[in-house]
Amino acid sequence: MTVIVTASSAGVVPDAGYPGLIADIGGTNVRFALVDALGGIHEPVTLKCADYASPVDAARVYLAQRPEGRPTAAVFAVASPITSDQVSMTNHPWNFSIAESREALGLERFEVINDFAAVAHGLPAFTDEDKAIVNRGEPHDHAPIALLGPGTGLGVSALVPSGAGRWTVVAGEGGHTTLPACDDREAGLIAWLRQRHGHVSAERLLSGPGLVAIHDALRAMMDLPPESVTPADLSRRAAHGESLAKDAYDIFFALLGTFAGNVALMLGAKGGVVLAGGILPRVLPALLSSRFMVRFVAKGRFEGYLRTVPVSVLTHPFPAFPGLARRLILPVE
Repeated sequence: MTVIVTASSAGVVPDAGYPGLIADIGGTNVRFALVDALGGIHEPVTLKCADYASPVDAARVYLAQRPEGRPTAAVFAVASPITSDQVSMTNHPWNFSIAESREALGLERFEVINDFAAVAHGLPAFTDEDKAIVNRGEPHDHAPIALLGPGTGLGVSALVPSGAGRWTVVAGEGGHTTLPACDDREAGLIAWLRQRHGHVSAERLLSGPGLVAIHDALRAMMDLPPESVTPADLSRRAAHGESLAKDAYDIFFALLGTFAGNVALMLGAKGGVVLAGGILPRVLPALLSSRFMVRFVAKGRFEGYLRTVPVSVLTHPFPAFPGLARRLILPVE
């Protein structure tokens, strides 16, 4: 669902003197930029969500440092389902009203959409330079494209062709589907987590905190004492060859391959699977040498079907911005 708040019945497109504002709000960072009347993106800045009481406070700080940027319109992407005026983020304490935020920022139009839906809106604009190939496959020009990726959470979206060269964005919460196990060790991990959380979603393991959860479960299954680590710690340890951190990453990539293959089959994503999120671009060599593709295609009779599906990693530094800019300058659908 998209929620748009306007001061009048018509959407306001920013003019050259009063650019629009876009923001990509995740569970860890909020990224801002200004947008001109042609959709050009200017002055991108990344701020830590934890440093601000609300997205309005963060936006005010960003705009205060750019007196030329007095937006009349804004589109924000939020790592959360958007179902009403009140937005409660899934992996961050921010909770805000869309209408109150529009008024506080002095906007005539304010639109809030799901973060992975924002990335999906921009997918047609990305070039080969913005992607790293995982599986070249055989792309179909008029078939669904799946989008998914781990960060602070696990986002899932899709682009579905709607005729005449147009696309429809499907915003979902696929990261909260139940995660399957494909071998005994994965079953043991999931069982350990189920005792602590009840439902074990894909996001519970396929995210930054999920990588830590895999490491925690492995230590418990080896009768090792608990250890406080961060995803960055595990990345450094894996890069230096520490076996337990490497095992955690191996399981992470294998589970991600299983999940991505499931999404591809459910959507019939012959147009491709695009992997995004904050983690994969930073660990791309490890992903490419992992069991990801082995598990992606491991679907029995449909292994051949999945081998033809193109898979790539979106490496653009601000993957939500092209889609947000497009939403800002185009008429409200």
